[in-house]
Amino acid sequence: MKTRFELDERGIILSCTQCGSRNRLAYDRLNQTFRCGRCQTQLGPPNEPLNVESAAQFDALTQSSSLPVLVDFWADWCGPCKMVAPELQKVASQNAGEFIVAKVNTELLSQVAQRFSINSIPTLILFRHGRDVTRQSGAMPAAAIRHFVHQHSGDVHA
Repeated sequence: MKTRFELDERGIILSCTQCGSRNRLAYDRLNQTFRCGRCQTQLGPPNEPLNVESAAQFDALTQSSSLPVLVDFWADWCGPCKMVAPELQKVASQNAGEFIVAKVNTELLSQVAQRFSINSIPTLILFRHGRDVTRQSGAMPAAAIRHFVHQHSGDVHA
């Protein structure tokens, strides 16, 4: 599935739905409103899970994001990971602008998984300013994932 959003070390890149111009949403300003640099159309916040493709992208996103970042550590071969994927899509769509949902493939980014001692997948970790706020292993429905994030909202908004 092709995502509308891409990551680099400075922000989230997306194409404007009106003019097609590529725009960067800076991580440290994700809690603000963005407009297309060319046509001034308002750009919505990420409403789908973001695929993290490098340790540098992971570090930039989790350390610089002005919004909390919920990271799903997963692998292609993992059955429960496949079950939670559509639930994370629902959460990302329903909570766009409140927090970011990102996905780290533990097979491709094993050094990131090792850094956070990921021993079972799927594992969800909630980050704020680069800090591991809380974590939960195992597949969950969307409502439980939202509850997991909101349960720690005092920690998240600190």
